[in-house]
Amino acid sequence: MAQLVVLDQLVGDSPAAEVFLLLLFTLLLLFLLLRYLTAGGAGSRARLPPSPPGGLPLIGHAHLVGALPHVSLRRLAARRRRCADLMTVRLGAVPTLVASSARAARVVLRTHDQALASRARSVCGDVLTYGPSDVVFAPYGERWRRSKRLVTTHLLSARKVQSHRAAREEEVELVINKIHDAAAEAAGATVDMSEVLSKFTNDMVCRAVAGRTFRVEGRDRVFRELIDETFAVLGGFNLENLYPGLAKAAGGVLMWPARRRAERLRDRWDELLDKLIDQHMGEVAGHEDAGGDGEQESDFISVLLSVQEEYGLTRANIKGILGNMFAAGTDTTYLVLEFTMAELMLHQDAMAKLQAEVRKSTPKGQKLVNEDDLVGMTYLKAVIKETLRLHPPVPLLLPHLSQEDCDADGYAVPAGTSVLVNAWAISRDPAVWDAAEEFMPERFISMGEIGGVDFRGMDFQFLPFGSGRRICPGISFALSSIEIMLANLMLHFDWELPSGVDTVDMTEVFGLTVSRKEKLFLNPRPRGDVIK
Repeated sequence: MAQLVVLDQLVGDSPAAEVFLLLLFTLLLLFLLLRYLTAGGAGSRARLPPSPPGGLPLIGHAHLVGALPHVSLRRLAARRRRCADLMTVRLGAVPTLVASSARAARVVLRTHDQALASRARSVCGDVLTYGPSDVVFAPYGERWRRSKRLVTTHLLSARKVQSHRAAREEEVELVINKIHDAAAEAAGATVDMSEVLSKFTNDMVCRAVAGRTFRVEGRDRVFRELIDETFAVLGGFNLENLYPGLAKAAGGVLMWPARRRAERLRDRWDELLDKLIDQHMGEVAGHEDAGGDGEQESDFISVLLSVQEEYGLTRANIKGILGNMFAAGTDTTYLVLEFTMAELMLHQDAMAKLQAEVRKSTPKGQKLVNEDDLVGMTYLKAVIKETLRLHPPVPLLLPHLSQEDCDADGYAVPAGTSVLVNAWAISRDPAVWDAAEEFMPERFISMGEIGGVDFRGMDFQFLPFGSGRRICPGISFALSSIEIMLANLMLHFDWELPSGVDTVDMTEVFGLTVSRKEKLFLNPRPRGDVIK
């Protein structure tokens, strides 16, 4: 168990420390067991949403949650009919409400949106989000509302997303040229598409956030490493997630190793973010000294600095928001692109149909698909939707926290309850979706009821970006990069698996987001009628 690993890290080679900490750990476990057995009367427990069988003292249902929690929780919900919508599971010492159907998601994310809109705070989370001073992990309240309003109004509005159009098209052209060069060097050249797509999304986010890429300086790779490590620290079910009381006991001694790791990671973020902020402050000052009106800069850092006084932003607030932009903006976009390409390789008929649409919709002789050409590409949009349905980047959404007692669908949800929405299970519900496990983009362009389903939080059977107050504010930013990159990959190349490979491994790895376990290697064959 995770807590035993942490204990081993703490005691080192000291026998006395080992005995002391083992005794402390035993006493704390006994304390937690006593609390578990005596907490709440029978009447209060009876009003909670039903629980699946198999729960145990101390660990609850944690032993039933495997390497892919979104899959395990769907399986637990299916064990009892009464658990199919809302169920209560105990993950370690934490009571957790799980919504596994569209109806339950509506209850959680709309009917009781405000009551269930907060986030649980954690030691590592507070360190990495500066307090928290960000938008994604901050608890619900006035400071969060102010930060969310800033982000949606000044950073991720439709106007701001459109202002980065030229940058997107330039970055796409660089990728296409790079793949062409690789294909020209050797017949049947294999390209690491995971690396290519990851760098594209990272470079695009860097241009939007900082107004420049960092390819020459090598900071793009540093950003990627920091993002991966941040997701590793914040993702999954760790000691503090499962036993928050135990983690805080005795001065938080069991969290010291994790906290030190988070602080070292935060120091590396500080080094990069402080340098970027200082550079922009110097540029803004120089622009003002030259008689500028301050309206010409459009990257995120410049905007944050321009509204710093209006929103009362501290430097920590700015760094927390920038951390969100770099991490969330890069990872989710990249994952959707990679999963889309993987699904298309497994479904050659869908790829052929998509290529035909893109090539027909792009004016003859035009070097690249531009954003104006995307408007009529309905199948392209359907392919992306279908990928999001089968592979939502955050399949359990980010955990909510009830900040007050509420009555959800006739059940009591006490304040302090963790809330998970299993968006992955909902979007594969056979009661809602025909052939729910199959990749069928056509479902989104059919004339039936399902054809109008969208992912902007109003259709609760399809929630890859969440809904309500905590919906992802970067939907338009992500989609604009996904659409233009995918269209150009389809315009310029036919795609094959490397020699000796006959399928694509879709095994997943769970963390703060869900990614494919294996890298995606493909062989591009350039189209002869498209000029490089």
